Amino acid sequence: MPTRPHCHLVGVAGVGMSAIAQALLDVGYEVTGSDRDFDAGRALLVIDQLSRSGVCFVPQDGSGIRADTEALVVSTAIEHDNADVKSAHEQGVPTRHRSEMLWMLARRRRCLAITGTSGKSTVTGMVGHILTETGHDPMVVNGAPLLNWKTDTHVGNFRAGQGAISVIEADESDRSLLHFFPERAVITNASADHFDLPATEALFATFAAQVKRDLVDAWREPETFCPQTVECTAEGVSFSYAGQRVRMPVMGEHNASNAALAMEACLRIGVSASDAAQALAGFRGIHRRLERVGHASGVAVFDDYSHNPAKISAACLALRPHYARLHVVWRPHGYGPLRNMLDELVTAFGVHLRGGDHLHALPVYDVGGTADRSVSHLDFIAASTAAGLDARACEDYADVCDALAGWASAGDAILVMGARDPFLPDLARQLLARIAAEGVG
Repeated sequence: MPTRPHCHLVGVAGVGMSAIAQALLDVGYEVTGSDRDFDAGRALLVIDQLSRSGVCFVPQDGSGIRADTEALVVSTAIEHDNADVKSAHEQGVPTRHRSEMLWMLARRRRCLAITGTSGKSTVTGMVGHILTETGHDPMVVNGAPLLNWKTDTHVGNFRAGQGAISVIEADESDRSLLHFFPERAVITNASADHFDLPATEALFATFAAQVKRDLVDAWREPETFCPQTVECTAEGVSFSYAGQRVRMPVMGEHNASNAALAMEACLRIGVSASDAAQALAGFRGIHRRLERVGHASGVAVFDDYSHNPAKISAACLALRPHYARLHVVWRPHGYGPLRNMLDELVTAFGVHLRGGDHLHALPVYDVGGTADRSVSHLDFIAASTAAGLDARACEDYADVCDALAGWASAGDAILVMGARDPFLPDLARQLLARIAAEGVG
């Protein structure tokens, strides 16, 4: 029997790389992977899930590269002095960016790519869910797990599918979306995040020109795809679009906008509006996208990936009308983004937090490397305090739990926010367990 082709993935436990690993396994590759969390012995659920799927974890010391390795797959976060990268170079093994591998897989089908500064993971998940529920059996590669698909044994950010359509999230953060030339696409919006606004808009304009057939362009035509008569409650959101009343068990006006774009993309493929609405009624949301962790002693706990001003605003807006006070825990996901967006971040929190609310900031999530560490969460706290916010620095998870367990009251919401740190979901659950055990004042 012929041997399977082999790929090795660096940082395979990351949400983007883990989806590529599963997709490669699905088409018959042997997949090995390395990850610093694996080397450190950290008990991440995704490591167990990937191992069950067939990924073989090895130390990040270059040993995963073999003479027959077809490609070393990396993300933009992997630096050139990484041991696996150096080993691949020494052995003449090609290095491929994760987006190149994703396009290799996605272009085998009729590809629908979804991008934008905010909302792309949610819209990708909604489109994948609608097409799945309406019998199209798509392949889906998302930047976050769908709660409908996530289990103890499955990550939930990849769906194999046997149909003719592939649905992928196209990442703008490192310009890698320019590797994609899809048949169809959605651009959700554009705002300053990883780049300033002119650079972001130029990037999306270049991508738009690469779409071969049909583009739902909510960036340049936002009024064309607006949901109507939006109603938000603490249990979910309802709206009208394409002649249908849609009710979903996910919160926030921003999710009505996301769902309208997902519906529009599916309608253009041939899904009926009524079938799309029925499918969305069963959409449970995206992991870490305003995910409702639970309630204890009258306090609701949410976990969210928000890391830029637009996403922070959307999350706070969704919760603000329904809870007496908001206790926000935020972890900056990088030194560069914190430095570049510090004023805008303080403004975003300042608009949505009011008297009685609390803002807690953890240290910047440090992934190592050569980052300029001349800014910290203490600078953010100082600027927030100067702007009149009740803002406090927490040095670790224990500090957060001690603070919020003592301050939260029935009718409040705790919102844990931040990107990259894989243990923030655990923090949200630790807070819930602490409040459940000790009660509130």
